[in-house]
Amino acid sequence: MEMGSSIFRKKDVNSLLHQRSPLKRTLRTMDLTFLGIGAIIGTGIFVLTGKGALTAGPALSVSFLIAGICCGFAALCYAEFASLAPISGSAYTYSYIAFGEIIAFIIGWDLILEYSLATATVSAGWSGYLVSLLGDFGIHLPTVLTAAAGTTPGVTTYFNLPAFLIVLIITWIISIGITQTKEVNNVMVIIKIGVVLLFIICTVWFVKTANWHPFNPYGWYSYHGGTATGIIPAASIVFFSFIGFDAVSSSAEETINPSKTLPRGIILSLVISLILYVIMTLIMTGIVKYTGFANYLNAPIMAVLHKTGQLWLSIIVSLGAIVGMTTVMLVCLYGQSRISYSMSRDGLFPKFFSDIHPKYQTPAKGTWFFGIVTALAGGLINLNILSELVNIGTLTAFILVSAGILYMRRKQPDLKRGFRAPGVPFTPLLSIGFCLVLIAGLNWETWLRFLVWLAIGLTLYFTYGRKHSKINAD
Repeated sequence: MEMGSSIFRKKDVNSLLHQRSPLKRTLRTMDLTFLGIGAIIGTGIFVLTGKGALTAGPALSVSFLIAGICCGFAALCYAEFASLAPISGSAYTYSYIAFGEIIAFIIGWDLILEYSLATATVSAGWSGYLVSLLGDFGIHLPTVLTAAAGTTPGVTTYFNLPAFLIVLIITWIISIGITQTKEVNNVMVIIKIGVVLLFIICTVWFVKTANWHPFNPYGWYSYHGGTATGIIPAASIVFFSFIGFDAVSSSAEETINPSKTLPRGIILSLVISLILYVIMTLIMTGIVKYTGFANYLNAPIMAVLHKTGQLWLSIIVSLGAIVGMTTVMLVCLYGQSRISYSMSRDGLFPKFFSDIHPKYQTPAKGTWFFGIVTALAGGLINLNILSELVNIGTLTAFILVSAGILYMRRKQPDLKRGFRAPGVPFTPLLSIGFCLVLIAGLNWETWLRFLVWLAIGLTLYFTYGRKHSKINAD
């Protein structure tokens, strides 16, 4: 490790590779692929397809393809870093190696926000599906306990109890061990893929190719009624359907032969998710004329079931949505716990967050701390205004990881890599370019909130992290 008190001091890859991990190694390629699919397939299919169809028409399938390719460039960069430095911490660890401590702290702080807000936001959506499903069976929860205050205009609500409870249950699963986390996730991903395949098999026969005409009604980019429409704006919307594969790289120290299995898990999960997304959007826009999704923005799949008269499928689809969102929360909370663990082990956070439970071999204290904070956020805060912070946090992480590959290839070309991203320098440059375009499309309030969060993080770094850093002690 590089010495000195510079805020840009770096970690050395070779010394990292000799570091012993107290975490339990049990994950294989299939487990990592399922972790990735668990994080990716959720709100994309069950929520965003409606808004996307209104933005691009049947060409939404092309928007998904473009967004998937964009994420693919970033995924290749993640895969190379994961094989180069198979250590917990994802983009935080990679930034520590390439750019130094201050940049690593900022991206770690940023990822904690990303995973917390993603989990809390999805927990609110999960609660909505559960309340609706229970209503179908005649079970009605008190309205005041179904959403945070101010979520729905004209409706009195105080606390989202289902959202709060599901986050606590998932926190408990993660805290008792990676084996339990893996098994729960694998079962739920199989159920989720089963529901998606059942939907495809039952509805594909109702596709009318006439609904695909015009296939691209708004072109690549246009303004329609004061709103950006077309393939590119829709790609910006559905890009966030793919967020989650980066959490796979947080599992490096719990993976068997990580330099080979991590790249496979990251890329396979992205490819499988992309194929399912494209097939689903072609079927949905082939059954329902794209303008018909205007009345089904929160549950676009229901538009298809009404059109085909297969309302018996709605309960199964609702269950699939609930399971799908559960796996998203599981993987996001898991990734968050491993990043805070890595930052604590490096001295940038208090030791509390890296204390390993003697029985479960997990950072249980840190997992519970962030789990409770996230559960309270899901229960108390109207998250509609904060959800775009997830987007800016993820895109910033993608940019740093892609830039890190350019830097490491130039500065340390001889380091052993189990996987080499093809097309360097073009692959990371394309990844950075796409991310910058998408960041530029975010509104100024999102930028302001992001800068406030970074200011809090920098205060924490200069008052605690810099002095307690393990590199500083060395």
